[in-house]
Amino acid sequence: MNIAILVFYFILLLILSVFGAHRYYLLYLYRKHKDNVRKPKAEFKELPGVTVQLPLYNEMYVAERLINAVCKFDYPKDKLEIQVLDDSTDETKELVARVVERFKEQGFDIKHIHREDREGYKAGALENGMKLAKYEYFAIFDADFIPPPDFLKKTIHYFTDPKVGMVQIRWGHINRNYSLLTEVQSILLDGHFVLEHTVRNRSGRFFNFNGTGGIWRKQAIIDGGGWQHDTLTEDLDLSYRVQMKGWEFVYVPDMISPAELPVSIKAFKTQQHRWAKGAIQTGKKLMPKILKSNLPLKIKIEAFFHLCANIAYLFMIPLSIAIFPTVIIRRNLNWDQMILIDIPFLLLATFSFSSFYFFAQKEVLKKWSSKIKYLPFVSAIGIGLSINNAVAVWQGLVNKKSEFVRTPKYGIKRADETITNKKYKAKMGYLPFIELLFGIYFTITVIVSIQRGIYLTIPFLLIFQFGYLYMALLSFSEDIKQFFARKKSLKLAK
Repeated sequence: MNIAILVFYFILLLILSVFGAHRYYLLYLYRKHKDNVRKPKAEFKELPGVTVQLPLYNEMYVAERLINAVCKFDYPKDKLEIQVLDDSTDETKELVARVVERFKEQGFDIKHIHREDREGYKAGALENGMKLAKYEYFAIFDADFIPPPDFLKKTIHYFTDPKVGMVQIRWGHINRNYSLLTEVQSILLDGHFVLEHTVRNRSGRFFNFNGTGGIWRKQAIIDGGGWQHDTLTEDLDLSYRVQMKGWEFVYVPDMISPAELPVSIKAFKTQQHRWAKGAIQTGKKLMPKILKSNLPLKIKIEAFFHLCANIAYLFMIPLSIAIFPTVIIRRNLNWDQMILIDIPFLLLATFSFSSFYFFAQKEVLKKWSSKIKYLPFVSAIGIGLSINNAVAVWQGLVNKKSEFVRTPKYGIKRADETITNKKYKAKMGYLPFIELLFGIYFTITVIVSIQRGIYLTIPFLLIFQFGYLYMALLSFSEDIKQFFARKKSLKLAK
C-alpha cells in the first residue's frame, strides 16, 4: 500500500513537472527572442476609419469612465465611430444613454446599441456591432479599462502590413496596491503579458487577443469564422482560428492600458473559472485541427501548453491529498534522498511557478525587489485556486454548459474603499467549504510534521495550508460583511 501511494505521488509530481519545465523553456525563449521587436511596416498617409467597440453588461460603476477615456482619443473625429454595445438590464442602460447623448452633442459619432436578449453574450454583442459598423478596423475595450489617448495612433500603423490581422497591447493595473489579492493578481498577469505573450509572438508561435486592449482587421475576423459563442473565451477561440488561416498578430508590450483588477475574492474566482473553462473548451474544439494541420511543430507544441495548461489543476487536487500520507511514509527521509529525488521534482513542479513570475517583475518594474515578498503568496494563491479551477476544467471536459458570467467591476482604486455596499455581488457557492476542509487538512499535516520532526517539509506544507485557507476564509469574510451591511441598510430604512 505504501509503495502504491508513493508511486501515485511521484507520477503526479512528474506530470506537474512537465508543465513546470515548460515555464523554464519559456524563460529561455524570452531571453533568446526579447529583442525581436516588430515595428510598423510603414505609416498610413491618411488615417483609416476605426470603430471602437465597448461591450458592457451592468457596469454602472465604470461605464462612464470608459466612454470618457475613449472620447479623449487623439484621433480625427471624422475617422472615429464609437459603439457602446450595451446588454445591461439595470440602471447602466439609462446612465450610458445620458453619457452617449452628451458626447453626441459634442460632435462624436457615438451610438448606444442596446440588446434585450443578450444572445451569445459578449461574442454576440461584438458580432452584432460588426454588422452595424462603418469601418474596417475594430478596437475593443472592456468596461474596466482606461485606454490611453494615443492608443489608436500607436497601433493603427501596424495594419499597413496586409498580413497583420490583430494588434494587442499590454494590460496595466490601476489598483495593484489595493490589497494582497490585487498584488498577486498583478504579478500573475505580468507573467502572462510580459513573458508569455512576448515569447509566443516574437518566437513565431501563436498568441491570443485578450478580449480587450486590442484592434482587429475586419477581414481577419471574417476569415477566421467570426465571433462564435460555443466557448467562454471567444477571444482565445477566434485568435487561434484566425492565425490558423495565416493572419499574423502583433504584440506591443510598451503600449499599456490601465485596467481594474477584481478586489473581491469571489469576483476573482469567477474570472479564473471562466478563463480556465473557456481555455479547455477552446482546446477541445481546436487542438485536433491544430494537430492535423501543416503548422510547424513548435506551434503545435506551444498551442497544447497554452490551451491545455489548466489541466494541471486536475492533478493538483489528488497531489494535495497524497501529500499527508507521503509525508508519514517518508518520515525518515535523509538529505541524500531529498537532494536526488525530491529537489528536482519540486524545482520543476513548484519553484518554476514563482521563479517565472519573479523574472516577470524584474522585466516590468524598476523597483522589482519590493515584490519579492509576494512570491510565496503567488505560489500559495495559485495552489488555493486549484479547487475552483479544477471544477472549471472538469466542466469544460465533460461539456457542461454554463452562461458567460462577467467579472463584477466597482471602480475601486484606494485601500479605504470597499465593495460592501456595492451591487453585483458574486455568489459564494459550495467551493469555499471544500477549500476550508483542505486548509484544515494541511493544518493537521503541518502539526503532525512538527510532532514527528519532519521539518524539511514544513515550508512546502505551509504554502498549501495558506493558499486553501486564504481562499476559503476571504470568501466567508466577504459574505459576513455583506450580511451585516444589508442588516444595517434595512435598519436605516426603517
